[in-house]
Amino acid sequence: MEKNKKIKKDKYRRAYKRILSLSFILVILMFGGLNIIKPVKTFSSEENRILAEKPKFSKDLLMDGRFTKKFEKYFSDQFVFRDFFIGVKSDTERLIGKKDINGVYIGDDGYLMEKFQKPSKEKMDEIIKSFDTFYGLEKDINKNIAIVPNAIEILKDKLPKNSTDESQKKYIDNLKNSLVDKFNFIDVYKELENHKDENIYYKTDHHWTTEGAYYGYRAIMEGLGCTPKNKEDFSINKVTNDFYGTLYSKGGFRHLDGDDINVYVPKGNTDVLVNYAEEDKKATTFYDLDALNGKDKYALFFGGNHSVVKINTPCENGKKLLIIKDSYANSLVPFLSQDFSSISMVDLRYYNGDIYEFIKENQVDNVLFLYNANTFFQDDSIKNLIPLE
Repeated sequence: MEKNKKIKKDKYRRAYKRILSLSFILVILMFGGLNIIKPVKTFSSEENRILAEKPKFSKDLLMDGRFTKKFEKYFSDQFVFRDFFIGVKSDTERLIGKKDINGVYIGDDGYLMEKFQKPSKEKMDEIIKSFDTFYGLEKDINKNIAIVPNAIEILKDKLPKNSTDESQKKYIDNLKNSLVDKFNFIDVYKELENHKDENIYYKTDHHWTTEGAYYGYRAIMEGLGCTPKNKEDFSINKVTNDFYGTLYSKGGFRHLDGDDINVYVPKGNTDVLVNYAEEDKKATTFYDLDALNGKDKYALFFGGNHSVVKINTPCENGKKLLIIKDSYANSLVPFLSQDFSSISMVDLRYYNGDIYEFIKENQVDNVLFLYNANTFFQDDSIKNLIPLE
């Protein structure tokens, strides 16, 4: 009797293993088949990035390992239900209490905050050398710098407990102390700190909100010795309430509320001419409303980043301002349209021309370097201030 029971039990166990193995094989075949027939995606709206394409086979690529690496990247990017599995991974990591996902902290009140990568001593030396070069070649114009701290600095009280990120302010102050005799260093930190209980940073994106940009504008105008406009001088209009930004995409987050985006429209004359110089395109507004239909809704401001943008404003005081910048400037520049007759924006990450020739040709008398701290201390484009020999 016992022998029969054992035989029957072994039979069920073998059957269970066969079913399990067969199910596993069927799942693999199903996913493999779906991956074959699934259309190739070129862009992920959830991750806001271009996806890897299938690599072309060659013997050389195979021999040195590059084909295998590229194919792994392609397979990972094109895997069926990829967005679903990314969301599951993110949700699981949040449930087990992980402090950051892909370099993005999950803070209080739903704030996502990008980690600050402190610059090396060599990097700081390169930055200072670049500005010293600019100072030596442009002694006759007003030179100003504003480095904007990110949410991880101003809203550090919302970070998870025992987070150990370096202070951005320390590196901003070190830069200031190195350049104080050569540049007018504008303190944006204090103004943002004074308004940190307001909605000055997006919760899902690395940029400041238009509200934050307004306070940055106030600090910059005061740093330039000018009087900023009051909030009452602008009409504030909400243009979307479902903006999911770069940090939402980077961390693979799901189940979070989207951000609002507001625009501040001057109540005075708003006639502007925006010239996208290298695209040979002109517009009569700062805003690309079509961007609100896409993933990157921050591209509402000027349609995103461009190498060169030139703006003629209704202001008639004759002042010309050149802003050497990153994307933080995009939502701030509309505020300045009431204070300068001409505003040029140059993004050194995309600009291939000679910045010194640009200053000369456009008769610039005021220059403002405007960057957020995370980009500024990591990006190498500031070295373009040093002319090629």
